[in-house]
Formats: sequence, structure tokens, C-alpha cells
Amino acid sequence: MRLTKNLLALIVLAIGAVWALQGVGVIGGSFMTGQPQWLYIGLVAMLLGLAGLVWANR
Repeated sequence: MRLTKNLLALIVLAIGAVWALQGVGVIGGSFMTGQPQWLYIGLVAMLLGLAGLVWANR
């Protein structure tokens, strides 16, 4: 069960990172590219992923 929680948290963290990078414009090819709101959504998702990692490993 711990492995599952860690993997889910890492997936959320990775998706958040992709969204944030698309929001900044580093990753192109999407409707999210260059849209600042995706930077903020990505940062929130990354924080949730980090919180999930902490929760899964305590």
C-alpha cells in the first residue's frame, strides 16, 4: 500500500511539473503553453504531490 501511495504522489508531482513548465512556455505544443494560470495550477499540483509523499512516508 505504501508503494501505491508513493507512486500516486509522484505521478501528481510529475503532472504538476509538466503543467507548470507548460504555463511558463518551456514545454510547447499544447493549449496550456504560455498560459500563466497553468503555472499556478501546476505549482498547486506539485505541492499536493509533495504533501502526498510526506503523508505516505510518515
